[in-house]
Amino acid sequence: MSGFAAIFDLDGTLVDSFEAHSIAWRRMGDLHGVPITAEQFERHFGRRNEQMLREIWLEAGRDELSDADVAGLDHEKEAIYRELVADEFPVMDGGLELLHALRSAGWKLAVGSSAPPENVEVAIDGIGARGLFDATVSGRDVRLGKPEPECFLLAAERLGVAPSRCVVLEDAPAGITAALRAGMRCVAITSKGHRPERQRDAHLLVRSLRELTPASLAALLAPR
Repeated sequence: MSGFAAIFDLDGTLVDSFEAHSIAWRRMGDLHGVPITAEQFERHFGRRNEQMLREIWLEAGRDELSDADVAGLDHEKEAIYRELVADEFPVMDGGLELLHALRSAGWKLAVGSSAPPENVEVAIDGIGARGLFDATVSGRDVRLGKPEPECFLLAAERLGVAPSRCVVLEDAPAGITAALRAGMRCVAITSKGHRPERQRDAHLLVRSLRELTPASLAALLAPR
């Protein structure tokens, strides 16, 4: 299986972070008089904060945010999130075991996340995966966030693996679309806040990372 690569999203894929992010968004919004509903959060979950903030502020009837406002709110929300997960990190069941199995089978591994680099580093340490990834891509590494494919294409470039030899593991519809636009195979994990009908464009749907093995992921890359 050498020559294959797996690119992992973090939130909702390797990190069971739905609740912590939901709380962080609500607390940040409340501080600024912008109530953020569960529907809004679920609809935007998996996208870059910049996109979410601008749209949520406009939906609330507020003035368009400046770049400085976006940066400040982004920092504030992510600081709240990191404080929430500091004591007990929410690891997705089966994630670390799958990473070790893929490494043992000769796969290259990367993170392809919309999260800021601080969150990526916290997550890698939180799931005990330090040293397992050959490359990481955060939201600050790209100009266009998911559903654009830039994140995953950059991860493949940093790995030195062709997109056609990459499998993306995602949960969010925007991430699934990004993987397909990158010319990669995609596995969707139906984690908290997601419904299978919104993930139907993925090549494979699972409810747990424990359903996956290096062989089952390699089968997605078999010539068709």
